Amino acid sequence: MPYRMNRYQVLKKLGSDENIGLSEQEAKTRLSKNGKNELVKQKKETPLQMFIEQFEDPMVIILIIGAIISIFLHEIIDASIIFVVIILNAIIGVVQEFKAEKAIDALEKLSSPKASVIREGYLKEIDSKDLVVGDIIELSVGNYIPADIRLLQATNLKVEESTLTGESVPVEKDCEAEYDDVVDLHDQKNMVFMSTYVTYGKARGVVVRCGMDSEVGHIAGMLSKHEEDPTPLQMRLAYLSKLLGILSVGICIAMFIVAVLQGRNLFDMLLLSISLAVAAIPEGLPAVVTIVLALGVQVMSKNHAIIRKLHAVETLGSISVICSDKTGTLTQNHMKVVSTYADGILQKSNDELLRGFALCNDAIVSEEVMGEPTEAALLTYCEQQGMHKAECERNYIRVNEIPFDSSRKLMTTVHQSDKGYIAYTKGAPEKILELCTTVLIDGKQVRMSAFEKNRILEASKQVSSDAQRVLALARKTMKSAHEDAIEGKMCFVGFAGMIDPPREEVKDSIQLCHQAGIRVVMITGDHPLTAFAIAKQLKIAKRSDQVMTGRMLDEISDEELKDKISNICVFARVTPEHKVRIVNAFKKRKDVVAMSGDGVNDAPSLKNADVGIAMGKTGTDVCKQASDMILADDNFATIVMAVEQGRNIYMNIQKAVLYLLSCNIGEVMSLFLAIVFMPKVVSCLSAIQILWVNLVTDAFPALALGVDPKDQYIMSEKPRDREESLFAHGGMIFTLMNGFFIGTITLVAFRYGLTTSSQKAQTMAFMVLSMSQLFHSLNLRSMRHSIFEVGIFKNKWLILTVILSLVLQITVCQLPIFHTLLKTVSLTIVEWGIVFGLSMSVILINEISKWIAKDK
Repeated sequence: MPYRMNRYQVLKKLGSDENIGLSEQEAKTRLSKNGKNELVKQKKETPLQMFIEQFEDPMVIILIIGAIISIFLHEIIDASIIFVVIILNAIIGVVQEFKAEKAIDALEKLSSPKASVIREGYLKEIDSKDLVVGDIIELSVGNYIPADIRLLQATNLKVEESTLTGESVPVEKDCEAEYDDVVDLHDQKNMVFMSTYVTYGKARGVVVRCGMDSEVGHIAGMLSKHEEDPTPLQMRLAYLSKLLGILSVGICIAMFIVAVLQGRNLFDMLLLSISLAVAAIPEGLPAVVTIVLALGVQVMSKNHAIIRKLHAVETLGSISVICSDKTGTLTQNHMKVVSTYADGILQKSNDELLRGFALCNDAIVSEEVMGEPTEAALLTYCEQQGMHKAECERNYIRVNEIPFDSSRKLMTTVHQSDKGYIAYTKGAPEKILELCTTVLIDGKQVRMSAFEKNRILEASKQVSSDAQRVLALARKTMKSAHEDAIEGKMCFVGFAGMIDPPREEVKDSIQLCHQAGIRVVMITGDHPLTAFAIAKQLKIAKRSDQVMTGRMLDEISDEELKDKISNICVFARVTPEHKVRIVNAFKKRKDVVAMSGDGVNDAPSLKNADVGIAMGKTGTDVCKQASDMILADDNFATIVMAVEQGRNIYMNIQKAVLYLLSCNIGEVMSLFLAIVFMPKVVSCLSAIQILWVNLVTDAFPALALGVDPKDQYIMSEKPRDREESLFAHGGMIFTLMNGFFIGTITLVAFRYGLTTSSQKAQTMAFMVLSMSQLFHSLNLRSMRHSIFEVGIFKNKWLILTVILSLVLQITVCQLPIFHTLLKTVSLTIVEWGIVFGLSMSVILINEISKWIAKDK
């Protein structure tokens, strides 16, 4: 472990020289042997592979088998229509996945980062992917760190490691640090890691790990070990497909038994049994589900949520826990001054405090404030208060300075003005107080009494308890810019408290999550006090015992974690492995888990969660590749929008499923009972009529139900149980009763038509079956509320579909051109009256049942 060796041991082991570096020949040899310094990306699927995957759904397989059998029975039209539906379904799925991948590619950075490397004694710039172990690297402010590096020299070095560790504040590094024991990444002060960057100071170091061997590489390697879990909807539809498949086989067997007992023609009965099997399977269901999901994806993309995997839309609606990274997701990922102290009063500032923080500051103002995060926060605050650095520096010229040092925790600058020389020192309050003999009160210097000192310390403690980082300021007037002991006998001016604040919209989003029965859990690499302070502000946690650290996680087993996790709201100082354990613990409790994050350290847990959510702007490439959804605006509120959209999509899919199945039950019942109890007559429907009903009068209303306007109460309900059936909450009874009723009125119409002719009977049964299903689609707007309560005209697509389908049914019945294709005949006015009366009765019976259920 390089961090446990001194610099000489590391250089000797790697065969490198601190001042000369490697030779070009040695570098080429090592590059050829060990490969390039880059992460191995997951191989993307080709369009052909995506297309083939679309045919793995059990319901699609059943349809293909049915189509092949139809071809053998010379039912070419039936087979053709089934194949069209299957191919359309596959194309929609492929197009959606391909569009998602293109959106992700657009978010990835195309440029390759550079590295300053010493080879053969010369400093040169090369592509970071050409680095090898043993290379000597120079680092300065703004540099991305291209590999895992053991520091050899460092001057005031600070590194932003939030993408790797989740630590929101830049970490001070020390090349002289030595460790006898194993320590966490957070605490390896003599190391810097790939994918992080320098915010302050400069350094030289030796590359000790490259590419997939780096800490980031280990995290990327964890991603390939995870197998995808099926989503709740996938499992439910797979179960439904198996059930319908078994039912289809059962119907075919039953029909053959009936054929033998009644002495019917076996070939004719085989055709009828195929028709019944087709009636039992809702051919339009795969296409309807895919189209509804795809339409939902389009809506979400317009609202900045890019869906990479189609079924993730539905899974979002089942989420019961959101595990969110803190830095950059719940917070703004930049420090901000939120407290000040001056003139002995908390939350007060004065010109001297602002001037001192503007002058004793290395951050710069261009289009925006740039520099080390705490200095940038102080300067931003000064600029906002009207104390501009450019103006200050014209009047107070910097003539000397004592740079920040991690051992002193102080920084001093000396300035010359028309009134003489003045020094400003900033640093930790306790360090500043040690230097001060006076304090500035209302523009006058007064003696630093015990009272004043305690007042300052109490105010500082109060601010620190909210996890704010406190920096104090002192001043000193001098006769010369180079006096001895500048940092002594100073005057205390005041202090400022800073924190990485929560995003403004997050608090309302979290409140909406709680209203919807969704737990929000913060997971961060930050300090427990800082994490708890933010969690308390956002009302994620109320008590400090709801916080668990990484060390506490290491001391308990997975089973203990599963038992305790229901009471924990914040996880602090955690590693990537900890995050995966946390997600898995929630999943073992049968929760549906979403994990949001932006850093490399979030990638394994994103991959392991039911829905992984990456940040589009600040998210790393590894993080995006591991995710199911990307937030283009990095806005936590977009997650809540996606959850709401997911819930509505699931509810609409459920409406479509219940509608299609109740219609198909009506078809099966009318066909089977007509054959069993009317052995001497033709079947009440032909095979092509059944397919017409399934694909025209079934599929389009189902699709219109799939885009039903969102339910205003959807986010007031608890998340669905992962094991909940599609037929929960009375859905099965609703489906069966409506199916039986549709089947019954179809048989009534068929029996009435037999008094004229068998063709008339088939036509009337065909019309009642199709039209009653169209009217029944209006019942599915709500299973609990009257269609007049929910608004009969709110779903304009459904109304339009019903009207057009009714016109189409009348047309295929009355126009002679369709009589041969669909085996229909024209009906009289009286017969049309019977057809419409029977068909509309399905609305009347449902309205009565809803009214009775409401009274109860």
